[in-house]
Amino acid sequence: MSLGITDEQVELADSLRKWAASLSPLEAVRAAEGDVGAGFATIWAAVEEMGVHAIAVPEADGGGGGTILDQAVALEACAHELLPGGLLGAAVGGVLTRSPGRHGIQPHDDGVVWDGGTAGAGTPALGIDLSARHAPGAGRGSADPAARRLAITLAAAEAAGVARWCLETAVDHAKVREQFGQRIGAFQAIKHLCAEMLETAEAVTAAAWDAASAADGSDDEQWSFAVDVAHLTCFDGAVEVAKSCIQVLGGIGFTYEHDAHLYLRRALSLRALAGSADAAAERLTAATVDGVRRRVDVDLEGRDLAIRPEARATAERIAALPPGEQRAALVDAGYLTPHWPTPYGLGADPTTQIVIDQELGRAGVVRPDLVIAGWAVPTILAHGTDEQRERFVRPSLLGELTWCQLFSEPGSGSDLASLRTRAVRVDGGWSLTGQKVWTSVAERADWGICLARTDTDVPQHKGITYFLVDMRSPGIEVRPLREITGEALFNEVFLDSVLVPDDCVVAEPGDGWRLARTTLANERVAMAGARLTKSVERAIELAASRDLSPVERVAVGRQVALATVCGLLGVRTTLRALGGHGPGAESSVAKLLGVRSRQDSAELVVRLQGDDLALLGPLGKESADPLAADVWEQLNTRCLSIAGGTTQILRNVAGERILGLPR
Repeated sequence: MSLGITDEQVELADSLRKWAASLSPLEAVRAAEGDVGAGFATIWAAVEEMGVHAIAVPEADGGGGGTILDQAVALEACAHELLPGGLLGAAVGGVLTRSPGRHGIQPHDDGVVWDGGTAGAGTPALGIDLSARHAPGAGRGSADPAARRLAITLAAAEAAGVARWCLETAVDHAKVREQFGQRIGAFQAIKHLCAEMLETAEAVTAAAWDAASAADGSDDEQWSFAVDVAHLTCFDGAVEVAKSCIQVLGGIGFTYEHDAHLYLRRALSLRALAGSADAAAERLTAATVDGVRRRVDVDLEGRDLAIRPEARATAERIAALPPGEQRAALVDAGYLTPHWPTPYGLGADPTTQIVIDQELGRAGVVRPDLVIAGWAVPTILAHGTDEQRERFVRPSLLGELTWCQLFSEPGSGSDLASLRTRAVRVDGGWSLTGQKVWTSVAERADWGICLARTDTDVPQHKGITYFLVDMRSPGIEVRPLREITGEALFNEVFLDSVLVPDDCVVAEPGDGWRLARTTLANERVAMAGARLTKSVERAIELAASRDLSPVERVAVGRQVALATVCGLLGVRTTLRALGGHGPGAESSVAKLLGVRSRQDSAELVVRLQGDDLALLGPLGKESADPLAADVWEQLNTRCLSIAGGTTQILRNVAGERILGLPR
């Protein structure tokens, strides 16, 4: 996905990619090899005529009068085609020298000397990047922090363009290159490598977008935070994606004739120009210790004006009720699940959902978590009978019914279609026999959503039926499973000739696989909060209370950056929804990166406490011993890369469904 989100930004990026490609930039780069004085005059004349370098310069100064984000979108598009010359330096220099006072930047001559784009730069020289000629002193930055922020912001946009080209090139190759009688994209190793490239490229894009978006705001503290996140994410990320691209290409990618090494060179050059990422990590740690968190404000463009007064009044009315009455009031107002259809929700569009969230938050009303009911009830709403909806939906919303999920089996985890629990026709319904596992809250659940095989003579996916099982039925035995934390959070569930009446079958027999993958068309939309994940906040707390080494402070800052990027992926998905578009790759990538963030940050928290681990007290999520609680969290997060589909299976899915790689 492009760095830009709005239709106008996407159109700008598309048109500039085509324009840049029409200039045959890679041919120009190769033709100028070894020529120190190459200025790429023909291409630069086209750049000046188009005004690409001055998009963010005020119209009064001869520029386009656009935003820093507009300029970043343009740089990403041109970097995607590896447009040579001094575009990055000229874009930075244009704002520095022709926009005095903008973002607190003052005109000067000692600024970022990139691509010879700043006044006072020395004679350009050859460097690793064959598409640019950098002046001596390039990358040493400026005494002006705002100038440094601007330079990193626009360089991050170029890094996003490089990463995107490398991802696309690798995937296109994997779709057609054959080895051992099949296309290499079908090999799981290649599929995983491409999916990891997707994760990194989306993170780079999100961080670069946020830095440019923050540059157009008025809060320098927020811009600084976003820039440091981009510094930690974009340059290393672009280098890694470029290296992986060459790996997927194989021998041909290692040749001088292929263009992949030119993009690796640009990525390496950008990283060198940006300077130390460790310094950015230490700044992030210091900022978060001081209470700074990234807050992304969404401009609803006036679409909230008509609905906000009612939403505010409703939220305040609910907040005034006793705590025990608030849940019912949320359900009655449709505010517990506003994205669900009426009468259980409001069928709310993305704008309305965000406004309701904002007003409930402002009033201090916290929605209860539906847990498994949040998966079960949408399926009943979409595919159940009127009687099933009447029987189950409202009681579930009110918390009168607790649900569990009876899907996984000892031999059918990620490969759910291979399940063996059998359902046989009997008078008045079905008799279910089998074993389920990893079932949360089964010990106290009232009902379970259960998949069972009803037809063995059809392909696996077609012989499964979706049942609603009364967990108090005769023949059900629940046995707790003790996990590595020492506690029993999951259960095994044994079904021995459990009778399920016909009126507890959802849809038709054989529809179970399709129903198991049901989500409402009108998905939940929410903005990410400013607070970071639990373990990252705990790491910040340790950074504030302990004398951590510089290496440890850098590690904390890197976890702050990763957790922030995970939140940004959600923000970009929400903004797409507000613009009337479906989710992009961010929504799939968010789970993969989110799991890594939570696991790595939980491990870091324990590591920061050193040999205190040897004096550990009893483990427990709510242990009075903070370290014991931290260790519990570290151990517990190991399940995140397994539950809901292992990371490896999800990368297969991302490779096939998002990138289009062959099965």
